[in-house]
Amino acid sequence: MNNNNSYLLKLSLLSSDFVIVNSAYLFSYFIINWSLHLNELFLFSSLIAFNASWLLAGVFTKLYHNKTMRFIENVLRSTIKTILIHVVIFSSFLLLFYTHTFKLNLLFLSYVSIMFLMALSRIYLTYIIDFIAKKSNLNKRIAIVGHNEIGIKLANYFIDHTAIYSFQGFLDVNPMNNTSEYSNVVKKLDDCVDYAIENDIDEIYSTILPEHNDEVNTLIETAEKNCVRVKFVTPSSTMNSNFYQLEYFDNIPIVSHRPEPLHDLKNRLKKRIFDVIFSLLAIIFVLWWLIPIIGTIVMITSKGPMFFKQLRSGRDNKPFWCFKFRSMTVNKDSNTVQATKNDKRITPIGKFLRKTSLDEFPQFFNVLLGNMSIVGPRPHMLKHTEEYSQLVDKFMLRQFMKPGITGWAQVNGYRGETSETIMMEKRIEYDIWYMENWSLMLDVKIIFLTIINIFKGEEAAY
Repeated sequence: MNNNNSYLLKLSLLSSDFVIVNSAYLFSYFIINWSLHLNELFLFSSLIAFNASWLLAGVFTKLYHNKTMRFIENVLRSTIKTILIHVVIFSSFLLLFYTHTFKLNLLFLSYVSIMFLMALSRIYLTYIIDFIAKKSNLNKRIAIVGHNEIGIKLANYFIDHTAIYSFQGFLDVNPMNNTSEYSNVVKKLDDCVDYAIENDIDEIYSTILPEHNDEVNTLIETAEKNCVRVKFVTPSSTMNSNFYQLEYFDNIPIVSHRPEPLHDLKNRLKKRIFDVIFSLLAIIFVLWWLIPIIGTIVMITSKGPMFFKQLRSGRDNKPFWCFKFRSMTVNKDSNTVQATKNDKRITPIGKFLRKTSLDEFPQFFNVLLGNMSIVGPRPHMLKHTEEYSQLVDKFMLRQFMKPGITGWAQVNGYRGETSETIMMEKRIEYDIWYMENWSLMLDVKIIFLTIINIFKGEEAAY
C-alpha cells in the first residue's frame, strides 16, 4: 500500500475509532448513571482517561502504524490487542483514583459496546475506503510501459487495489508474452501518449528507464504536455533523490520524474483544509458586505450583471466556471481576447477593481467549491491554454495543480497580460518551481506578498 492509501486508511481509522470509543463510553455511562447517579467530575476525568488509554494502547500495538495499514488482517489483529491492553490500562486508572466508585458494570457495558461497534467498523472498512476513494477522485486509470516481470508484478498490485486504481493494460515495444492474462493493451512506445489521451489515462508507469531507451524522454515530454504523469519502476533507488521522488507500492519502488509534494494525499488534505478555512473567513468577514457594494456600483456604472463567469482551465486541464466581479463592458471578445493596457472595454470601476485585485474576490467561492485554491498558478482562458501549450515547453505541467487566486509567479511580477512568449515562459518557470517546492508556509508567504503588492501597487495590474 502506498503512502496515499496508508494515510487515507489511517485517517479513516482514527476518525471512526474516536467516535466509537467515545460513543461506547458515554452510552455506558449514561445507562449506568440512570440508576447510580455518578457525578460530572467522574465523567470528565474518566472520559479523558478512556481516550488517553486508547491512544496509549494504540501506540503500543502500532494500530495506526503504516506497516499495519498494509493488510486488513494486521488491522484486525492490532485492534483486538488494543482493546485488551486498554482494559488493563483503564481498569488500573479506575482502581487507582476511584476505588470507592469503581463500577464493574460500567466497564463491562463499555467494552461490550466497543467490541460490537469495532466489529461493524472493521467489517465495513473496505467499503468505506472504496467510497472515500471514489468520492475523492482517487480511482486513477493506469497503464504500464514494459510488459516484463516487474511490470506484471506492478499490474498485480493495481488489480489488488481496484478501489484506488483502474489498471488499463500494458504499453510496450517488444511484448514479452502476448498471451499473458494482463496483456489486454499492447502498443508501440511512441503511441503511448495518444493511447493515454484517448482512454483518459491519468498515470503511466514505465519499467523502462530514460537511460535505457531514448524514446522514454520523448514520452515524458509528450505526456507532460497532455497532463499525463509518468513514473518509473526501478529495482533500486539509484536515481538522484534531489531530482526524483521515491515511494513504495508494497515492496515495489516507484520513482516520480519530478518532485510533486501536492501529489501526496496528506499534503493535499492540509492545503484543502487551509483553503476552506481561509475562504470561509473571507466570505464571512468580507464578501458578505463587499458583494452588495461593488455589485451595485458595477451594475449602475455599466449595463450587465455584477459577476463575470468564464470557462477556464483547471487541474488536469478540466474546465471550470471561474467567477469575478465584472470589470469590462459586456463584449463578444471576452473569451478570446486578453485584457491589455488602456483596454477600452474596461469600465472606470473595473480599472479600480483590477488595480486592487478586488475583481478576483468572488473566486473565494471557487475555492470553497473545490475547483480553485488560494495559492496556485492563475487559471487561463481555454483558448490561451490551447495556444500556449503549443508555444511554451512544459506549459501543461502547471495543470497538474489546482489554479489559484494568487500565485508564486504573480508575486514575482509575472501577472496580467502576456503579449510576449518570453513572459509566459517565465510565468511557467515560476509555476513549476512552486509545484516542485510547495509547502504550507510557502502558501502563507505568497499570501503575505500578495497583500503587500496590492497596497504597493503593480504596473502589470490593469
